[in-house]
Amino acid sequence: MDILVNPQEILARLRDHHTQQEIADYIDRDVRTIKRWEVREDGPPKYAVLGLQQMLFTEGQRAPTGNDFSFIDLFAGIGGMRMGFEEHGGHCVFTSEWDKYARKTYLDNFTVDHEIAGDITQVNAKHIPDHDVLLAGFPCQPFSIAGVSKKNSLGRKHGFECETQGTLFFDVARIIKEKRPKAFLLENVKNLRSHDKGNTLKVILRTLKEELGYQVFSNVIDAKGFVPQHRERIFIAGFREDTEFSWGALQLPNKDEKIMADVLHPQDGSEQTEGPYTVGALAKVNGKYILSDKLWSYLQGYAEKHRKAGNGFGFGLVTKKSVSRTLSARYYKDGSEILVSRGRGNPRRLTPRECARLMGYENAGEHFTIPVSDTRAYKQFGNGVVVPVVTEVARIMKPFIMALKVEDTDTTNGRQQALFMQ
Repeated sequence: MDILVNPQEILARLRDHHTQQEIADYIDRDVRTIKRWEVREDGPPKYAVLGLQQMLFTEGQRAPTGNDFSFIDLFAGIGGMRMGFEEHGGHCVFTSEWDKYARKTYLDNFTVDHEIAGDITQVNAKHIPDHDVLLAGFPCQPFSIAGVSKKNSLGRKHGFECETQGTLFFDVARIIKEKRPKAFLLENVKNLRSHDKGNTLKVILRTLKEELGYQVFSNVIDAKGFVPQHRERIFIAGFREDTEFSWGALQLPNKDEKIMADVLHPQDGSEQTEGPYTVGALAKVNGKYILSDKLWSYLQGYAEKHRKAGNGFGFGLVTKKSVSRTLSARYYKDGSEILVSRGRGNPRRLTPRECARLMGYENAGEHFTIPVSDTRAYKQFGNGVVVPVVTEVARIMKPFIMALKVEDTDTTNGRQQALFMQ
């Protein structure tokens, strides 16, 4: 075998015998990185060449393998669910996301070999490719505490009575009914459990279990420890056949493992300057993220008013040693739920880059492209999933997904053999 030094050529040779996941595992990177390297004109960066060469010359004779399982990404947002399942060998075969700005961010961060569908209500389920796993972080506004409060104040319906979003769960159900994937994972806000005195979740679970015939497991997981953010979300995992799946297999980190220092800009020159978020040789946070005197005065007055009234409304102030409140889609309005202390001066908002880190979109220093305005970015991350949480859920689901794939293969082979013997 010739000694190769061209990064593109090395990676191409490896891909003749290895999956992207295998290459990522060997050089201790995530699979997204390998995918980005494949589409770059100059291929992998020079620092990766040695590791790729080692793999080429030590394991280059392994037989080629495909992706472990396929999945579809519904209500995809900016791809958090996709990232978690790609990390464990999944291959996305269909994507649906109606928001054009979210689609832009998605396309800038993933190699997509299919057209992204828009309004899922207009998609014929028969036209969706066959897949092993269905992923759906279906819209949570009708069920969230904030969403319900707002709709109540406006005299509008919410939950399944919400004509624009609450019924989107049933689009998930009709696709499951048509395509019969081996498994699914749905994600929503914790408040889904208590919405309408628990009736909303009962309808969802009854639909999945009784009408669709899936074995279903639900669990609320707090992202605290995975990232420095208290963020509780409900995950509903389902399997087409009976399995021994258990949420007890989750490996949850220590709740104090992550602090805000892990996501905040260090502002000491150790990080490369990235406009418009940071400026100058030391990569200081841009002054535009510092709250004005007027806004800071208003937030303090608002918090004091509610403190006297005996309730907990107000701003959330964090330091480097803190864990934050939940990042919401309304963060762009005033940033009040997570304000970064600056000592004596007015606090500041998080930058979108810090939001990406707070949501786990940048594990191990991997760069996540943010091609939209700050306002759009805040909405996208606030509506997103915490990627390390989904990655851990994907880890414990995968053995059961693969077991069902084996069962399907054995059944198919048995039928083919029976036909041959006739």
